[in-house]
Amino acid sequence: MEIEISSCKHLVYVNEIQQEMYDSAQRRGTGIAKRSIEYLSKKISEGNAIVATENNKWVGFCYIETWSHGCFVANSGLIVSPNFRNRGVATLIKNEVFQLSREKYPEAKIFGLTTGLAVMKINSDLGYKPVIYSELTQDEEFWSGCKNCVNYEILMKKDRKNCLCTAMLFIPENTTKNNIADKQLEIK
Repeated sequence: MEIEISSCKHLVYVNEIQQEMYDSAQRRGTGIAKRSIEYLSKKISEGNAIVATENNKWVGFCYIETWSHGCFVANSGLIVSPNFRNRGVATLIKNEVFQLSREKYPEAKIFGLTTGLAVMKINSDLGYKPVIYSELTQDEEFWSGCKNCVNYEILMKKDRKNCLCTAMLFIPENTTKNNIADKQLEIK
């Protein structure tokens, strides 16, 4: 399997990726913000996504979105083709998109909203912590992306303070502080 930073060569998979995002949300009855072919194509073309393939077949995908002038980054749209699920592919893709986010936006807070326990575990392993929604970007464009979600009405009834998704946040300076504290303990 190949897991790569996206490029124009991966555009051949965009229709399949978009359809699986939609189908997966329908099967689970949970919200995944619907993205247009044009939007996903732009993410792929700009190198702001991770694409996994095997023998010229699409395996998995996740992309980067930036908010609040690059202060926040979301790793969004994580999806794995049904034929490749339960093999650890989501973890591999999420690790790669997380590293890409850290390289491109080293000072940014990285966040995600999810209803999936598996994604919560992956995020936790990467150093994300559960947070309240006010800790996330307040960029109106981000929240308007939730309009296509089946749970949007719940989000709005609660004044965007919470929903059925769990908000998780990675703060780079916390990692630096933790690494310094760990090294100080090792020295003692």
